[in-house]
Amino acid sequence: MSRLAAAIITALAAVALPTAASACYGCYTPPPCHTCYQQQVVPPQYRTVEETVMVAPGRVVAHRTPAQYRTVMVPKTVMVAPEGVEYERIPPRYATRERVEMVAPARVYYAPVRPRCGGCGW
Repeated sequence: MSRLAAAIITALAAVALPTAASACYGCYTPPPCHTCYQQQVVPPQYRTVEETVMVAPGRVVAHRTPAQYRTVMVPKTVMVAPEGVEYERIPPRYATRERVEMVAPARVYYAPVRPRCGGCGW
């Protein structure tokens, strides 16, 4: 075989046969081959919180009462009860409200990856 034929065969073999660096591109792990960690994403964490809120505050309502009169004798009318004010106390009203709050934001971390490629070891 001539030197030219040997050089061509060597060149074709070098291109056709995978090396350690080129074998990594056929793997599922992204290049470069020397890393053995893969990016993992954790979604944000939420929780539902129930809280008691005041819907209407307590208050006092005044009601006027008119004076009461009664006829005692035919020509005479007398006051039985004077005019007054009665107070009605209305307690505050509460309701339970639900809201969603974030416990932890989304985060990214790197986790070790099991070997998947026989060519490069990753």
